[in-house]
Amino acid sequence: MKIELKLDESCTEPRIIIIAKEKTEEIFKIMEILSSNMPPGIVGFDGSSAILLDPTHIVRIYAAVGKVFAVTEKKEYTLHLRLYEVEEKLNRSSFVRISNSEIINIKRAKKFDLSIAGTICVSLSNGDVSFVSRRYVTKIKKTLGI
Repeated sequence: MKIELKLDESCTEPRIIIIAKEKTEEIFKIMEILSSNMPPGIVGFDGSSAILLDPTHIVRIYAAVGKVFAVTEKKEYTLHLRLYEVEEKLNRSSFVRISNSEIINIKRAKKFDLSIAGTICVSLSNGDVSFVSRRYVTKIKKTLGI
């Protein structure tokens, strides 16, 4: 996919044009994302406070005990979304699902240990360690180009 930006001083409002041979699922998703009024982040809760989290600061998102949590370098926040809803809001080039209950920010991964047969151990920038479930090993290897 090519992305092109043209600057025009006479332009009063930005306009996006998609040129394609046919309508595809990818194009529908792009149009939906561009036309939505979602905030440019994810709302996390720390007690009774709602904080807009910048996705680039999120290290991992996981589900446990019936809740979904977002972990940054310094703190953990509760999310009022399901894991699949969070996954839809995140940039797929930065975030990847590693199990049915966890998504990691691939840009916050420090090391991938492939020595354990059938799985991958991921060391994250905040010191957390996660394991890629066998179901997602092929997807992670493809993402990493292994």
